[in-house]
Amino acid sequence: MPSIILTVNHDAGLHARPLAQFVKVVGAFDAEVQVTNLSREKGPSNGASPLSLLLLAVTRGQKILVEATGAEAEEVLEALRALVESNFEDERE
Repeated sequence: MPSIILTVNHDAGLHARPLAQFVKVVGAFDAEVQVTNLSREKGPSNGASPLSLLLLAVTRGQKILVEATGAEAEEVLEALRALVESNFEDERE
């Protein structure tokens, strides 16, 4: 199963707007995504479910493991990497 480890550096962590953006990206691909908060040892959770992701309690500086399966697994991981590495496109950061 393809996977990546990312560090969430947004001030809000994986919450509110960043979380909504994450779920939107996952929904745009033909893939199943699982997310684990490596820093708190929580998960895995469904990457397409805002509530499941919220329960991971990912805060700034924490590492997440993102795993994907399906026809567009590699593509969704690259899109999520770009989103997280752009700090969720937050121009203030």
